[in-house]
Amino acid sequence: MTTHDEYGVSVGAYSETEGLTPQAWRLARAFFLYRVRPLVQGRYNELQRANWSLRRLFTLVNTLVLVWWVVLNWGERGVFDGAVESCQWDKWEDWEAGANPHRLLFVADPQLIDPHTYPGRPWPINPLAYKYTDLYLRRTYSRFQTLLYPDTVFFLGDLFDGGREWSTRTTTSPEKRYRKYGDDFWIDEYRRFGDIFFKHWADGGVDARPGQPGRKLISSLPGNHDLGFARGVQVGVRDRFNAYFGDGNRIDVIANHTFVSIDSVSLSALGQESPQQVENIWRPTKDFLENAKEQKRRLIQRELRAQQGLKPYPGMPHREIMREELATSQLPHADDDVTEFPTILLTHVPLYRAPGTPCGPLREHWPPTPPPAGQPPLEHDDRNAIAVRGGYQYQNVLSREITADIAEKVGDIRYAFSGDDHDYCEVVHKAYASAGGGIREITVKSISWAMGVRLPGVVLVSLWNPVDEHGKPMSGDASKTIQTKLCLLPDQIGTFLKYGLLFGVTFVLLVLRAALIAVGIVSIAPEVTEGPFLPTTNPSSSSAEHEKSQQQYHDYVPSPHEPHSSNSSTSSERGNLQVRTTQARTRSVSPNIGYGLPSAQQQGKYSYPLVQHAGYNPANDNDDDTKGRVKVYGQSVSTKASKPRKKRKGLALFWYECRSSLRTVIVCGFVWYVWLVWRG
Repeated sequence: MTTHDEYGVSVGAYSETEGLTPQAWRLARAFFLYRVRPLVQGRYNELQRANWSLRRLFTLVNTLVLVWWVVLNWGERGVFDGAVESCQWDKWEDWEAGANPHRLLFVADPQLIDPHTYPGRPWPINPLAYKYTDLYLRRTYSRFQTLLYPDTVFFLGDLFDGGREWSTRTTTSPEKRYRKYGDDFWIDEYRRFGDIFFKHWADGGVDARPGQPGRKLISSLPGNHDLGFARGVQVGVRDRFNAYFGDGNRIDVIANHTFVSIDSVSLSALGQESPQQVENIWRPTKDFLENAKEQKRRLIQRELRAQQGLKPYPGMPHREIMREELATSQLPHADDDVTEFPTILLTHVPLYRAPGTPCGPLREHWPPTPPPAGQPPLEHDDRNAIAVRGGYQYQNVLSREITADIAEKVGDIRYAFSGDDHDYCEVVHKAYASAGGGIREITVKSISWAMGVRLPGVVLVSLWNPVDEHGKPMSGDASKTIQTKLCLLPDQIGTFLKYGLLFGVTFVLLVLRAALIAVGIVSIAPEVTEGPFLPTTNPSSSSAEHEKSQQQYHDYVPSPHEPHSSNSSTSSERGNLQVRTTQARTRSVSPNIGYGLPSAQQQGKYSYPLVQHAGYNPANDNDDDTKGRVKVYGQSVSTKASKPRKKRKGLALFWYECRSSLRTVIVCGFVWYVWLVWRG
């Protein structure tokens, strides 16, 4: 007869060393049986004792938390995605089949707020205003790149709000209260602008769309808040702006259209008293206008040669150049016979128009005055028009003389885009015969919600003008090469108002709930108290459960074949487990006999594996800190019933329920909101 040791291994028998895989499998199985499954079963029993159910889960408080999460996600994410998605190009472009238009975006007056915007505002209102306006600009601009992916982005001035006020090394602020803000402050504002717009330029990628030469961002056009206006422009401030953003006077050929940018805030000094005294302000723009037509022609020649695969410039003639001619010598230019591309004028300050010229139905702040029944729209509407006036460091429109000079010197202007007004305005200037039918000017809305408009916006432009080798439109109509779309952005103030309305509804519902609970109309689930972990009696225990427990023990520790003289606990009945004495916890046999493992006869009386008593130390029996606690799976568990929570009635119960439920909703909603804001 084969004998076995206390672990069930045959004595004297030869056996191969067990591999790592079976050992790992046995260890994992034991861990599941005696660690994971009891823990899960215990949690399940606790939930059963707490009457856990779907009804308990979907309480009013939990429902309000869920509603707040949905509304906050909508206000911080959904409204931005929906607004930009509604402006998708294919939803409004109307070109011939097979067209591949160039897509362009005009951004006006981001006007980053700073100490100049709201002087005297206390902390923390100003920092919060900075945070939320920058966050709004970053969110909308990033979605332009990811959802619309424009080929070109033009900024139309007023990049900063107080840029003209910050001193340089050679200039000081015109206002005494701003002289403490120097050049370093302006550099910090430049970095702030870059973090919002330059940094997120590539959020959608950097590669050109198929059929397009590349992507481009141009932000060199200055506004009156960047430089000042007319005689208020300081050359040092303008030089600093040009050094970081580029010259405000420039010409770009894009998609067979010529874009002419004019530093109109500096040019306006020409129309004021004693212009000779400030010639250094207006002279650069004036000289640029004098050469605008010739420069346009040269750039068109270069563009057409590049499209044909030729060099932009003809070959340099081999001749001797005298030293005195070097200062005036120029590169040779092509003398090709070309047709002028449609010209688009860009200026921060809108062109002159007669007082009362209406801006059209898309103007938000002052919509058109309703005409009499059966009459066409009013031709003179002061309410809907841009006011023709000016003040300190600003002028709503350019002077009549400067506007006429620009139209004549640039020539063939079909469209003009401007900023400054913060609201949308569309006007056809029929007084200027440029391009035959007048100049259609669109004043672009501000992109910032802090500039007096509830619905900020940008203007999308689609350009399609296929030409022959001489620049003539293949369609035969150069007046139909541009399509525009006003893209409105979310109402941030309206979002905040909706948050406030929801908070009011939440407060009222929770107060009503607390009142109904206090008067006893609505009952709440009783507080759950823990009973003793080790039961003193278990009459309902079935023999099947006992045998299942026995089998789990046999799976892990095989039964020894030799009986032992002692057991670890005594039991008068199978289902009655009594507390052991100190003597009963000590080993009754020597370790070399079996470490006190129960015999086969004793296993019928003991239904739990001894591994649950691991870590027991009899010396702690009389310790006050450990009274009423036992070690189960290495963790200290209380065997005492917790004290029932103090019962509240009347006003105390009302205040407790109102306060605790409101706190739960606020904390859960606030954590979610902070995460949404932190993630941008």
